Amino acid sequence: MPDETPHDDGREPAPGEGRSATGRRVPAPAPPADETETDSDVSGTGKTDTTEPGEARDSGTRSPRTSAGETGSDETGDSGSGEAGSSESGSGGSGEDHPEAPSGALIPEEIEQPVGERDPATGAPVTLPAAQQASEPVPPEPGAPDPAHDVEQRKREAGVDHLFPFGKPGQPLGRAHPFVFGFTAALGVITAWMLVKAATNAKSVIVMIVVAMFLAVGLNPAVERLRRFGLPRGAAVATVFLIVILFFAGFVASLVQPVSEQVTELRHNIPEYVQQLQNNRTLADWDKRYGLLERAEKTVNGDGFQKGLTDTATGIGKVAINGIFQTITILILTLYFLSSLPQIKTFFYQLAPRTRRARVALLGDEILDRIGGYVAGQFTIALIAGVCSYIFLSILGVKYALALALIVAVTDLIPLIGATIGAVVVSLVAFLTGTTTDLIVCAVFYVVYQQVENYVVYPRVMKRTVDVQPAVTIVAALVGAALLGVVGALLAIPTAAAISLLIREVVMPRQETL
Repeated sequence: MPDETPHDDGREPAPGEGRSATGRRVPAPAPPADETETDSDVSGTGKTDTTEPGEARDSGTRSPRTSAGETGSDETGDSGSGEAGSSESGSGGSGEDHPEAPSGALIPEEIEQPVGERDPATGAPVTLPAAQQASEPVPPEPGAPDPAHDVEQRKREAGVDHLFPFGKPGQPLGRAHPFVFGFTAALGVITAWMLVKAATNAKSVIVMIVVAMFLAVGLNPAVERLRRFGLPRGAAVATVFLIVILFFAGFVASLVQPVSEQVTELRHNIPEYVQQLQNNRTLADWDKRYGLLERAEKTVNGDGFQKGLTDTATGIGKVAINGIFQTITILILTLYFLSSLPQIKTFFYQLAPRTRRARVALLGDEILDRIGGYVAGQFTIALIAGVCSYIFLSILGVKYALALALIVAVTDLIPLIGATIGAVVVSLVAFLTGTTTDLIVCAVFYVVYQQVENYVVYPRVMKRTVDVQPAVTIVAALVGAALLGVVGALLAIPTAAAISLLIREVVMPRQETL
């Protein structure tokens, strides 16, 4: 195979020429000259003296030069050595310097030995210990002793040496190993179970946070509308929140008077009610047959009845206190969320990738606008129901018309069943404070009004504010009520609106491109 190695000068060396260790072309040593003088030094060592400079040489031959230091002997016979300098040689007048041996041959260039590791503090070379090879474990041979009884066999099979005094470790377990897979899966299940348990224990807190955020998003359109009139955001938030506080305060105040009056009236009428029961012929006949009064007296005087009554009163008190605490907490959280809603939106938008952040922000703003529209629509429907109820009850002459109208308005905020609950409460109060005719008239009025609200008012308001089909609204409300009760029913419709928007704007266009 021809040599295709490139050369420095692009040609092969001529006969008599060679190459140095660095790859440079050097001339071959010239034969000794004819007129070479060989003198013996005084000490008789027979050392060869170099020729004097200036001697003529034939053309094409090398001109030797004396070294910088000559070797001679002093008068006492002690030999002294001089320093040898570098000789100059040239081939064809090249003028390159090359070290020569006494015979004229070139001395190979010295290659600096690589330096090993150095101490980072002093820079001095550090001698590292030679790498030690670990002994491999020896597989058991047929007839070999059991390593459980023979210590030497145990060491041989384990590969014990100075690096691994307890044997060479085996290969690590891979991810596909059943033990690793099972352990990882068990950890995942335990973690998921703990998260579910933590969420279950903190369910009440999570519900309060969600309701507060829902109210803040729903009240934000009113704040933005006040800002259009030149109010700063702080003043707009304070105004809207003050209106909300006044509404709750008015609702509670409207209920205090009728409740206190009814309790006082019931306390004064208890003896009359007992007398009427005693004079009732039907009840007297039942008492003779079944001993109702005697049984009732034993039940009332028993320890279990007193304890049960005390527990019931305590439970009612706890529920009332817990309700008040949750209401105050929700109102405070609503105030904080409403005042810092722009910062909260910006924070969640920044969690999206930069290339998709603009579209995420547009979709998020649209979802928040729909939630705000839903809350505004619910308040509008509740306001219409409360006003209509107040007008109807005032015309009918039912007592506590304002308190009953507020109850209808508040319960009407609950989808599907809210209006029915308010109608039942109003009809029952009208019957207790009036006549049977009042009960029938109230029942007929609310049946007709619910049909108008469900098929005329509600679809038009929600279609304009939320843009959700009526069937989707009903299904979402049923599913939300089954999952989280009243809170789920409240959050179901805006959640359905958000999901429908994402399906229409994200999922369906992507399906068209596949």
